[in-house]
Amino acid sequence: MKFDHLHEERILILDFGSQYTQLIARRIRESHVYCEIHPYNITLEAVKDFQPKGIILSGGPSSVHDDGAPLSDPEIFSLDIPILGICYGMQLMAHQLKGAVEKADRREYGPATIDIDDAGDLFLDVEKEGVRVWMSHGDRILNLPQDFKVLAHSENSPIAAMGLPARRFYGVQFHPEVVHTPCGKTILENFLFRICRCQSSWTMKSFVESAIQAVREGVGEDQVICALSGGVDSSVVAVLLHHAIGSRLHCIFVNNGLLRKGEAESVQRIFRDHFQLNLIYVDASKLFLDRLAGIVDPEQKRRIIGNLFIELFEKEAGRLANAKYLAQGTLYPDVIESVSFKGPSATIKTHHNVGGLPERMKLKLIEPLRELFKDEARLVGRELGLPERVIMRHPYPGPGLAIRIIGEVTPENLAILREADAIVLEEMEASGWYDRVWQAFAVLLPVRSVGVMGDERTYDQVIAVRIVESVDAMTADWARVPYDVLGKISNRIINEVKGINRVVYDISSKPPSTIEWE
Repeated sequence: MKFDHLHEERILILDFGSQYTQLIARRIRESHVYCEIHPYNITLEAVKDFQPKGIILSGGPSSVHDDGAPLSDPEIFSLDIPILGICYGMQLMAHQLKGAVEKADRREYGPATIDIDDAGDLFLDVEKEGVRVWMSHGDRILNLPQDFKVLAHSENSPIAAMGLPARRFYGVQFHPEVVHTPCGKTILENFLFRICRCQSSWTMKSFVESAIQAVREGVGEDQVICALSGGVDSSVVAVLLHHAIGSRLHCIFVNNGLLRKGEAESVQRIFRDHFQLNLIYVDASKLFLDRLAGIVDPEQKRRIIGNLFIELFEKEAGRLANAKYLAQGTLYPDVIESVSFKGPSATIKTHHNVGGLPERMKLKLIEPLRELFKDEARLVGRELGLPERVIMRHPYPGPGLAIRIIGEVTPENLAILREADAIVLEEMEASGWYDRVWQAFAVLLPVRSVGVMGDERTYDQVIAVRIVESVDAMTADWARVPYDVLGKISNRIINEVKGINRVVYDISSKPPSTIEWE
């Protein structure tokens, strides 16, 4: 079921490989304008079908002179649509409109200052001199395309911004989307509201109203199965669909034996008792553990768990005469991480709820949150009246504790990790740090270390504690949690969890590491 028709006004972002592309999208949505990211080589017909109010060409690591440099269809410049090129996007615009791009004498990476030469449109309400921006480029514009004019310059970039107001084409050599460009919000909003003439109408309230109507129209009188895990994403989807179709929604909660401590009871209490949803509880813990026996490869774990989920959903669907849809809590970062915009690339990890579904699957997918970032999904949850405890729950992977046990998933390892993880969460909540971070959890490592407990020598397992700060999981940094909080977590785990005699703290960022260990 498609939800993209809900947005009358939208901005199209063409991705040329910048590490900041998702940040551009976030900044635009923060200004209450809907946008989507698509690959740079999207067809001209697809651009026309999208009907954007404006197009943004992202930055990227390439030079327009590289062999195989990413190039968009030059005909996008003939569509009478406003276009903003950022960094590589500006160089591409100059190159495709017959300007000249050359390698800069001195590459610019990091903070810089620019002076504004033309304060109209794009730079309205921006200071004229000494404007702080964030540069990241090795090429620069040598000659402007015909009829363009210089809008800003820096010491190293005589053309730090350019524009052709008559055709609503603009380019900036810096990154307005990053916090290191303080005036970036003003510049982007000038493009959105003055140049593209967008309205600030993308709100979660409007999304909820439109999504509910779309579900009602799309589903008709059919039955829908919702994969409910109790996490933020699936919880929001379940309540949204409950508002839309009521008793024709059937939520399936699978106890896969990989849940956190007390989770099965909590989910049933909240959704069956509080929200009165049709909740089907399936205890398949033994089946999952049997299938995972002897498996240590994380991708294989994910595939086994994902496919078994689908088998169970199909089985339950067969008991419902008119069930034709499977609802999932897929989010935009899931889509971005699972689909390469630049051709074949190494898989970071398989998301069990994005793509890869068996061809035998008889249910059509319905993913109402597919276009949303995590913080937007939480705002939808508030609009729907979900408890704050559910809304602010940390992200939890679909494969559960299976991918937080490095090695084989056994009942013994699960029991150890479940207790350690509960202590991490309890102490984060007690210290007030739970709501200050993106994610906190424990990982059971496949190593043993020597320890001393009382007068006895021990040779037990190791728990790694992972606590990160993030906005949307695209990037993350390890959280600087106070030592006394970490110390209490460590002491409790070692003293209370039999089989653990050492706790370590993971201080890796993403990239290069991922948030989860597997």
